[in-house]
Amino acid sequence: MATAAPTLDKHAILARYQAERDKRLRADGNDQYVEVAGQYAHYLVDPYMPVVPRAPLTDHVTFAMVGGGFAGLCVGARLVEAGITDVRIIDKAGDFGGNWYWNRYPGAQCDTASIIYLPLLEETRHMPTEKYAHAPEILEQSRRIGRTFGLYDKALFHIRVDDIVWDETRSVWVITTDRGDKFTADYVATGTGPLHVPKLPGIPGLDSFKGHGFHTSRWDYEYTGGDTNGAPLSKLKDKRVAIIGTGATAVQVVPHLARAGGTVYVVQRTPSSVDARGNAPTDLAWFKSIATPGWQKRWLDNFARNIAIGLPPEEDLVQDGWTNIMGRIRERVLTLPMDQITPASILAVYEDAEIEKMSEVRARAEAIVHDKETAEKLKAWYRQWCKRPCFHDAYLQAFNEPGTHLIDTDGKGVERIDETGLWVNGIHYEVDCIIYASGFEVGTSHQRRAGFDMAGVGGKRLSQAWADGMQTLHGLHVHGFPNAFIVQIAQAANFGANVPHNWTDAGETIAAVVSHARDTGRRIVEPTPQAQAEWVALIKTGMPSFVGAVAECTPGYYNLEGTSADISGFLPSGYPLGSVAYFEYIDNWRRSGDFTGLAFS
Repeated sequence: MATAAPTLDKHAILARYQAERDKRLRADGNDQYVEVAGQYAHYLVDPYMPVVPRAPLTDHVTFAMVGGGFAGLCVGARLVEAGITDVRIIDKAGDFGGNWYWNRYPGAQCDTASIIYLPLLEETRHMPTEKYAHAPEILEQSRRIGRTFGLYDKALFHIRVDDIVWDETRSVWVITTDRGDKFTADYVATGTGPLHVPKLPGIPGLDSFKGHGFHTSRWDYEYTGGDTNGAPLSKLKDKRVAIIGTGATAVQVVPHLARAGGTVYVVQRTPSSVDARGNAPTDLAWFKSIATPGWQKRWLDNFARNIAIGLPPEEDLVQDGWTNIMGRIRERVLTLPMDQITPASILAVYEDAEIEKMSEVRARAEAIVHDKETAEKLKAWYRQWCKRPCFHDAYLQAFNEPGTHLIDTDGKGVERIDETGLWVNGIHYEVDCIIYASGFEVGTSHQRRAGFDMAGVGGKRLSQAWADGMQTLHGLHVHGFPNAFIVQIAQAANFGANVPHNWTDAGETIAAVVSHARDTGRRIVEPTPQAQAEWVALIKTGMPSFVGAVAECTPGYYNLEGTSADISGFLPSGYPLGSVAYFEYIDNWRRSGDFTGLAFS
């Protein structure tokens, strides 16, 4: 006889959520983190490839793209497909890959299924080797895109853009760099990504530690042993290592540290929600059966529809943790009688399904981790979407290793660091190495994360144009910045579950706009003030409910560490009807050929 599911005390759970949130609130918000610059600049050194000297460039290209990650590669590929081959991609890394160039830490892999996460699989004829590809394969797919579309020919690596300025006399953009370049382009785009600038925790004494230290985005295999392909971290066997942070990166790293055989201190402020992943190799026969023309676009669309609130497709092709969560919520919503379906009733059902799912995730920690006190501290007490959900089949198990210890700070963080280690709850932990799994800047200004503040018509800087908040058309075009594209997710699809989907779509839009300008003999394109204002007004109509939900969350990068009600510049601001509706809208907009809202001259 089946055992009945336990009755959940919804009010008690919500009260616990609130209490856990309150103990983590800090007045300094994002300012609690240290910018990786000045005395901390060594944390940014490229450990993977040497910088190759070259002479400065003073030439001209049709299209300059800042960012060589998936955003830049998708834009470049779509432009080449449209016959615009004079494309230059610029990146501070030593090769294509973006975050996947830098994130080579042990265990790094995508947390959305490879078959929809890796862009341009159909065009590059690559079959992912497993459901969730590891970092080396993801980096190689980036390089494969570069080779397939000839994007290496004019690419510039190990380079930082100093400035991008619109020259009104010549109607070109002037790009200057830290390597003495001063070249021009008819069009520019920035695709610097939402998560690429490392940050450090602002812990007192951060610079006093005399042992070894590094950020996970610059993993030091010389110190740890092992390699990005998963070889054991053999040099840590007799080391005492502290890893600060328990987000998505640490969830992947900790199992490898635990297996190294040394002493590992996992320093936690807020636990991650860690559900089962269920990774597996890709079956060749199955892949051949689905790889018919247009297959990846169908899979992208299917995934997006399966995690949207509303009627799903008849089939869930991806079948992962994301679609499972949303499928359960949708099932509850669809059980409501038609005459009882209101925004309030949908929200209530949504909340019930979410609480049930998070309770299962907490029960998983209790079932896997042997030490009950440790298991209790690993339980995530917040709503499912307050932080990015994690999926892993070895993280919780790592705490059963005798040398791995959870150092829970009860939401307070590390007290201070000294020459030999760190202090938590009045206890000193002496360590040989501190690994910072503290993530990347989110919510800081666009120009700070991009590294420059482009100047448009009349010398007006983007920071000035956005002084009162982000202002775009479709999240891509900005009035006063002709022939420029800002490739990001806000004020557009805002599809955070599978970010590369946003990039493939933006690439199609940019290629369509540039092609139209070329085919009609127009040199300049930018949004009209009216179209931009109307779009921003439309975006704002969809924000209040989501902003309210995020504001109630435990602090994290989704809500600017819980300090700001004005978070319209990042994740919460998307098309009011949802990501699927945006993709449909912008596809029809492209296909119409009218390009309503843009002025060509």
